[in-house]
This record gives sequence, structure tokens and C-alpha cells, in this order.
Amino acid sequence: MNQSEHARHLPKTLSPAGLGTPGGHYSHVSIANGLLFVSGQLPIDAHGTKLTDSDFDAQAAQVLGNLGAASSGAGSDVSKLLQVHVYIVDVAHWASFNATYARWAGDAKPARAVVLVPALHFGLKIEIEAVATL
Repeated sequence: MNQSEHARHLPKTLSPAGLGTPGGHYSHVSIANGLLFVSGQLPIDAHGTKLTDSDFDAQAAQVLGNLGAASSGAGSDVSKLLQVHVYIVDVAHWASFNATYARWAGDAKPARAVVLVPALHFGLKIEIEAVATL
């Protein structure tokens, strides 16, 4: 493997514009081998404000906005999503999320899992992580 090929296989990390500073030891995005990995996005705006007191629909819209910002900031977009994992704290939110997600994703229908969890950090109601191509 020459130096150029080796560099292509090394992960690159970044925190695209439009996202708050990561709250832990991670990057919003890692890129390797033509794939984009988006860390779990919580409903936190670009200024770092946590939408803890906002309703589920507002939190879902923020998280999808964060996923869009992470993807586009790394050179990808919703049409290139391969897999999406969604974590929600109440199954009663599933139908609302599915409708919001369908509007946001349009014709894109990547593989997806919606997982019920007992709690999320900061008392938030939704988190999304994803894998896409560049």
C-alpha cells in the first residue's frame, strides 16, 4: 500500500459548522473508506442549547437538522444515508417521528432502526446516529 492509499484508509474527524461543540471525547463526524459516520446527535442547537424543555416534535426537528448539518458539512446529504439508528424514550413518539422523518428524508429510505430506550442524556427525548456514503 503506497502512502496515498494508506492516508485514504485513515479516519478523518471533523465537527461541521451548524453543530454545537461535542460534549465529550468524540467528533461529530468520522470519515474513512468513503463512508461517513455521524455520532449520536441530540436535540442541541448550534449554540449548545439543549432543547430539554421542548416538545418531542421540536426535539426531533432539531436532531434531523443536526444530522443534515453533519452530513452536508462533510460532503454528503440525506440521499446518501445508508443506515440510521434512532433512540426514543417513549414508543408513543414513534408515529410522530416517522411522519417528521418521512418529510425530512423525502425519497431517501435508508435502513433504519427505531429503538426504545429508558432515558437519554440531559433528559432529552431523541437521539440519532447514522452512516452515509460521501
